[in-house]
Amino acid sequence: MAGAEATLPLREDANRQVDTSMPATIRSEFSLALNQVATERGIDPSVVLETIKAAILAAFRKDYGSEDLEQLNVELNPDNGEAKILKDGKDVTPPGFGRIAAQTAKQVILQRIREAEKQAVLTDFQTKIGSIVTGMVLRFDGSNVIVEIGRTQAIMPQSEQNPQERYHLNQRLTFYVEGIRETMRGSEIIVSRAHKGLVEGLFKREVPEVAQGTVELRVVAREAGMRTKIAVFSSQSGVDPVGSCVGQKGVRVQAVITELGNNEKVDIIQWSENSKQFIASALAPAKDVEVVLLEDKKIAEVYVPEDQLSLAIGRDGGNVRLAAKLTGWKIDMKKKPEAESLGKEKTEKEEAGETVQEEKHQEEQVLEEHKKESEEKKGKELQSEAKPKAKPKKKKDAAKKVKVEENTVE
Repeated sequence: MAGAEATLPLREDANRQVDTSMPATIRSEFSLALNQVATERGIDPSVVLETIKAAILAAFRKDYGSEDLEQLNVELNPDNGEAKILKDGKDVTPPGFGRIAAQTAKQVILQRIREAEKQAVLTDFQTKIGSIVTGMVLRFDGSNVIVEIGRTQAIMPQSEQNPQERYHLNQRLTFYVEGIRETMRGSEIIVSRAHKGLVEGLFKREVPEVAQGTVELRVVAREAGMRTKIAVFSSQSGVDPVGSCVGQKGVRVQAVITELGNNEKVDIIQWSENSKQFIASALAPAKDVEVVLLEDKKIAEVYVPEDQLSLAIGRDGGNVRLAAKLTGWKIDMKKKPEAESLGKEKTEKEEAGETVQEEKHQEEQVLEEHKKESEEKKGKELQSEAKPKAKPKKKKDAAKKVKVEENTVE
């Protein structure tokens, strides 16, 4: 019945050619329109049909109302688009409903199709999370940047923007797909220009060895717009991981820097299991640094020449901060002269201790010798005391002899 028809308008395409071998019913306007919408939107034709049925039912409820809407059903001919409202299997389509339904259904259909399209894109983007894509700045929504990526739009919040960049309309950039978040307005694709994943993705794109897995980006530490440090590694002998990422005359790393906005410095270092060596390399461009590890506290004391100290620390402490992120160690910077003076002081203390010990030993020797001399002197004194006692005896004997002699004379 003519009054019950609700067809989807066909967008005329003069260049479209129809396969005449198809049945006449499939070549109808409705069928062509259905397939055209499904193809252009990238969604299944059955989804479009269900959307149209729901739209027609919504239009019927709006204009005619029904308390038992759940008992109603829509019969839709997929070949010619003829629609009927059925209740308990009976046709209850009101006269003239077709034209009213077509207008109302059109709006709902477009809305449902947009929702289906968006869901299809979101499903597709699930596989792109963690990778890089190219997009164009479409507009600004407060502090957020709205980016057009293919058939959909994404949001770059202020927190994901490079603080050194200024964005303008129609600007084409590479973005990192961070994820999909649910909000009051529905699902939103979040992209970033500040995430370290952007650097990783760019190196995968510019360096074949990284894309193939020959060279591995072990650790990446980044402060967007300022500096990025990358520790690279290769288990394949004969492959120079640093040289592969830098490229001949620096062309590969320069391509990455250009994509990052030309303001950001990129340091590529060799990853090492030797923590001392790794930390020393991570503090590049500073040279001639010495590292002492306090394993129990996970602290690295780094002694740096005075002329290299500013390079090791970096602007606003950025270099040493990134080195700490890269290595996982807390870094305590010290000037080398201080270290030398500490070592000298320690040596002096050790030497002073040795001197005290030596003096003590010498003192003990002197005391020992003095004691020995005292004992010898005492012995001599005892001997000398013993001799005078013997002399009086001899004198007595001599006197006795004289007396004897005197008696003899008499």
